[in-house]
Amino acid sequence: MSLAQALAAAVDLLWSCDPQVMHAAWVSVYVALSATGLATLAGVPLGVLLARRQFPGRNAAEIGVKTLTAMPTVVVGLVLYALFSRSGPLGVFELLYTPAAMIVGQTFLVVPLVAALTLTLVGEADPRIEATAQTLGASRWQALATLLYELRYGLVGVTVAAFGRLVSELGVALMLGGNIRGVTRTLTTAIALETSKGDFALAFALGLLLLLLALGVNLVAWWASPKLLP
Repeated sequence: MSLAQALAAAVDLLWSCDPQVMHAAWVSVYVALSATGLATLAGVPLGVLLARRQFPGRNAAEIGVKTLTAMPTVVVGLVLYALFSRSGPLGVFELLYTPAAMIVGQTFLVVPLVAALTLTLVGEADPRIEATAQTLGASRWQALATLLYELRYGLVGVTVAAFGRLVSELGVALMLGGNIRGVTRTLTTAIALETSKGDFALAFALGLLLLLLALGVNLVAWWASPKLLP
Protein backbone atom coordinates (compact mmCIF):
# COMPACT_ATOMS: atom_id res chain seq x y z
CA MET A 1 0.00 0.00 0.00
CA SER A 2 1.39 3.37 -1.03
CA LEU A 3 1.40 6.40 1.24
CA ALA A 4 -1.44 8.00 -0.72
CA GLN A 5 -3.54 4.82 -0.47
CA ALA A 6 -2.86 4.59 3.27
CA LEU A 7 -3.96 8.19 3.77
CA ALA A 8 -7.11 7.64 1.71
CA ALA A 9 -7.94 4.54 3.74
CA ALA A 10 -7.29 6.50 6.94
CA VAL A 11 -9.79 9.16 5.90
CA ASP A 12 -12.34 6.42 5.15
CA LEU A 13 -11.84 4.95 8.63
CA LEU A 14 -12.39 8.35 10.22
CA TRP A 15 -15.41 9.09 8.06
CA SER A 16 -17.02 5.77 8.96
CA CYS A 17 -16.28 6.32 12.69
CA ASP A 18 -14.39 3.04 13.00
CA PRO A 19 -15.12 1.59 16.49
CA GLN A 20 -11.44 0.91 17.22
CA VAL A 21 -10.48 4.48 16.41
CA MET A 22 -13.37 6.03 18.34
CA HIS A 23 -12.79 3.94 21.46
CA ALA A 24 -9.07 4.73 21.49
CA ALA A 25 -9.96 8.41 21.18
CA TRP A 26 -12.45 8.15 24.05
CA VAL A 27 -9.90 6.51 26.36
CA SER A 28 -7.29 9.12 25.43
CA VAL A 29 -9.62 12.03 26.17
CA TYR A 30 -11.03 10.49 29.35
CA VAL A 31 -7.62 9.72 30.84
CA ALA A 32 -6.06 13.03 29.77
CA LEU A 33 -8.99 15.13 31.04
CA SER A 34 -9.09 13.30 34.37
CA ALA A 35 -5.34 13.66 34.88
CA THR A 36 -5.42 17.31 33.80
CA GLY A 37 -8.11 18.08 36.36
CA LEU A 38 -6.22 16.37 39.18
CA ALA A 39 -2.91 17.93 38.15
CA THR A 40 -4.51 21.39 38.06
CA LEU A 41 -5.90 20.94 41.58
CA ALA A 42 -2.43 20.01 42.83
CA GLY A 43 -0.14 22.01 40.56
CA VAL A 44 -1.78 25.45 40.67
CA PRO A 45 -1.63 25.76 44.50
CA LEU A 46 1.95 24.48 44.44
CA GLY A 47 2.93 27.05 41.84
CA VAL A 48 1.23 29.86 43.78
CA LEU A 49 2.97 28.76 46.98
CA LEU A 50 6.39 28.83 45.32
CA ALA A 51 5.68 32.20 43.73
CA ARG A 52 4.25 34.00 46.74
CA ARG A 53 5.81 32.45 49.86
CA GLN A 54 9.33 32.28 51.23
CA PHE A 55 10.21 29.25 53.36
CA PRO A 56 13.27 27.10 54.08
CA GLY A 57 14.08 24.97 51.04
CA ARG A 58 11.95 27.05 48.68
CA ASN A 59 14.72 27.46 46.09
CA ALA A 60 15.45 23.74 46.18
CA ALA A 61 11.74 23.02 45.74
CA GLU A 62 11.55 25.34 42.74
CA ILE A 63 14.58 23.73 41.13
CA GLY A 64 13.10 20.30 41.81
CA VAL A 65 9.76 21.18 40.24
CA LYS A 66 11.38 22.66 37.15
CA THR A 67 13.67 19.65 36.83
CA LEU A 68 10.73 17.25 36.99
CA THR A 69 9.08 18.98 34.03
CA ALA A 70 11.71 17.30 31.87
CA MET A 71 11.40 13.86 33.46
CA PRO A 72 11.07 11.13 30.79
CA THR A 73 7.65 9.53 30.77
CA VAL A 74 9.15 6.06 30.94
CA VAL A 75 10.79 6.93 34.27
CA VAL A 76 7.42 7.90 35.74
CA GLY A 77 5.95 4.73 34.27
CA LEU A 78 8.76 2.60 35.70
CA VAL A 79 8.42 3.97 39.24
CA LEU A 80 4.65 3.60 39.31
CA TYR A 81 4.81 0.19 37.65
CA ALA A 82 7.02 -0.98 40.52
CA LEU A 83 4.53 0.44 43.03
CA PHE A 84 1.41 -0.99 41.34
CA SER A 85 2.77 -4.42 40.40
CA ARG A 86 1.63 -7.42 42.45
CA SER A 87 4.92 -7.50 44.33
CA GLY A 88 4.83 -3.74 44.93
CA PRO A 89 3.51 -1.93 48.01
CA LEU A 90 0.33 -0.85 46.18
CA GLY A 91 -0.26 -4.13 44.38
CA VAL A 92 -3.17 -4.99 46.65
CA PHE A 93 -5.26 -2.33 44.90
CA GLU A 94 -4.86 -4.08 41.51
CA LEU A 95 -4.53 -0.82 39.62
CA LEU A 96 -1.99 -1.97 37.05
CA TYR A 97 -3.32 -2.15 33.48
CA THR A 98 -6.40 -0.08 34.29
CA PRO A 99 -7.43 3.44 33.26
CA ALA A 100 -7.06 4.45 36.92
CA ALA A 101 -3.35 3.61 36.85
CA MET A 102 -2.94 5.64 33.67
CA ILE A 103 -4.69 8.62 35.27
CA VAL A 104 -2.46 8.44 38.34
CA GLY A 105 0.66 8.16 36.19
CA GLN A 106 -0.26 11.04 33.91
CA THR A 107 -1.21 13.18 36.91
CA PHE A 108 2.23 12.70 38.45
CA LEU A 109 3.79 13.37 35.07
CA VAL A 110 2.15 16.75 34.50
CA VAL A 111 1.87 18.23 38.03
CA PRO A 112 5.40 19.68 37.77
CA LEU A 113 4.52 21.29 34.43
CA VAL A 114 1.37 22.90 35.83
CA ALA A 115 3.25 24.08 38.92
CA ALA A 116 6.15 25.51 36.92
CA LEU A 117 3.89 27.37 34.48
CA THR A 118 1.76 28.71 37.35
CA LEU A 119 4.91 29.79 39.19
CA THR A 120 6.03 31.80 36.17
CA LEU A 121 2.56 33.23 35.59
CA VAL A 122 2.05 34.37 39.18
CA GLY A 123 5.65 35.49 39.59
CA GLU A 124 5.35 37.85 36.63
CA ALA A 125 1.96 39.25 37.72
CA ASP A 126 1.66 42.85 38.83
CA PRO A 127 2.08 42.85 42.66
CA ARG A 128 -0.21 45.87 42.84
CA ILE A 129 -3.21 43.63 42.17
CA GLU A 130 -3.01 42.00 45.60
CA ALA A 131 -1.91 45.23 47.28
CA THR A 132 -4.88 47.12 45.88
CA ALA A 133 -7.30 44.39 46.92
CA GLN A 134 -5.95 44.43 50.48
CA THR A 135 -6.14 48.23 50.55
CA LEU A 136 -9.82 47.91 49.73
CA GLY A 137 -10.32 45.63 52.71
CA ALA A 138 -9.77 42.19 51.22
CA SER A 139 -8.15 39.50 53.33
CA ARG A 140 -4.96 37.79 52.20
CA TRP A 141 -6.95 34.89 50.74
CA GLN A 142 -9.41 37.22 49.03
CA ALA A 143 -6.51 39.19 47.54
CA LEU A 144 -5.01 35.95 46.25
CA ALA A 145 -8.36 34.96 44.76
CA THR A 146 -8.49 38.35 43.04
CA LEU A 147 -5.03 37.77 41.59
CA LEU A 148 -5.98 34.34 40.26
CA TYR A 149 -9.13 35.80 38.74
CA GLU A 150 -7.06 38.40 36.92
CA LEU A 151 -4.79 35.60 35.69
CA ARG A 152 -7.67 33.33 34.65
CA TYR A 153 -6.85 33.32 30.95
CA GLY A 154 -3.25 32.44 31.69
CA LEU A 155 -4.45 29.60 33.91
CA VAL A 156 -6.65 28.34 31.08
CA GLY A 157 -3.52 28.31 28.95
CA VAL A 158 -1.74 26.28 31.63
CA THR A 159 -4.58 23.76 31.62
CA VAL A 160 -4.59 23.53 27.83
CA ALA A 161 -0.82 22.97 27.82
CA ALA A 162 -1.21 20.18 30.39
CA PHE A 163 -3.97 18.47 28.41
CA GLY A 164 -1.98 18.74 25.19
CA ARG A 165 1.00 17.18 26.93
CA LEU A 166 -1.08 14.26 28.17
CA VAL A 167 -3.30 13.47 25.20
CA SER A 168 -0.18 12.75 23.12
CA GLU A 169 1.68 10.87 25.89
CA LEU A 170 2.89 7.32 25.21
CA GLY A 171 5.28 5.99 27.86
CA VAL A 172 3.05 6.08 30.94
CA ALA A 173 -0.02 4.97 28.98
CA LEU A 174 1.83 1.96 27.58
CA MET A 175 3.61 0.87 30.77
CA LEU A 176 0.71 1.33 33.19
CA GLY A 177 -2.18 0.65 30.81
CA GLY A 178 -0.73 -2.26 28.87
CA ASN A 179 -2.41 -1.24 25.59
CA ILE A 180 -5.36 -3.58 26.20
CA ARG A 181 -7.89 -3.38 23.38
CA GLY A 182 -11.22 -1.99 24.51
CA VAL A 183 -9.87 -1.12 27.97
CA THR A 184 -6.66 0.92 28.05
CA ARG A 185 -5.72 1.35 24.41
CA THR A 186 -5.22 5.04 23.60
CA LEU A 187 -4.55 6.82 20.33
CA THR A 188 -0.80 6.90 20.93
CA THR A 189 -0.44 3.28 22.04
CA ALA A 190 -2.65 2.17 19.16
CA ILE A 191 -0.50 4.13 16.68
CA ALA A 192 2.62 2.40 17.99
CA LEU A 193 0.96 -1.02 17.76
CA GLU A 194 -0.56 -0.60 14.30
CA THR A 195 2.68 0.81 12.90
CA SER A 196 4.59 -2.22 14.19
CA LYS A 197 1.96 -4.47 12.54
CA GLY A 198 2.25 -2.62 9.25
CA ASP A 199 -1.35 -1.37 9.30
CA PHE A 200 -0.47 2.14 8.17
CA ALA A 201 -4.04 3.04 7.23
CA LEU A 202 -5.27 2.56 10.79
CA ALA A 203 -2.13 4.19 12.20
CA PHE A 204 -2.66 7.25 9.99
CA ALA A 205 -6.34 7.39 10.97
CA LEU A 206 -5.38 7.40 14.63
CA GLY A 207 -2.71 10.02 14.00
CA LEU A 208 -5.10 12.29 12.13
CA LEU A 209 -7.63 12.03 14.93
CA LEU A 210 -4.92 12.91 17.46
CA LEU A 211 -4.08 16.02 15.44
CA LEU A 212 -7.77 16.93 15.26
CA LEU A 213 -8.03 16.60 19.03
CA ALA A 214 -5.07 18.93 19.52
CA LEU A 215 -6.61 21.39 17.07
CA GLY A 216 -9.95 21.20 18.85
CA VAL A 217 -8.41 21.95 22.23
CA ASN A 218 -6.63 25.01 20.89
CA LEU A 219 -9.78 26.23 19.12
CA VAL A 220 -11.75 25.92 22.35
CA ALA A 221 -9.07 27.90 24.20
CA TRP A 222 -9.08 30.55 21.47
CA TRP A 223 -12.89 30.73 21.49
CA ALA A 224 -13.01 31.04 25.28
CA SER A 225 -10.33 33.73 25.58
CA PRO A 226 -12.51 36.77 24.78
CA LYS A 227 -15.23 35.42 27.05
CA LEU A 228 -12.78 35.38 29.96
CA LEU A 229 -12.03 39.06 29.59
CA PRO A 230 -14.03 41.62 31.58
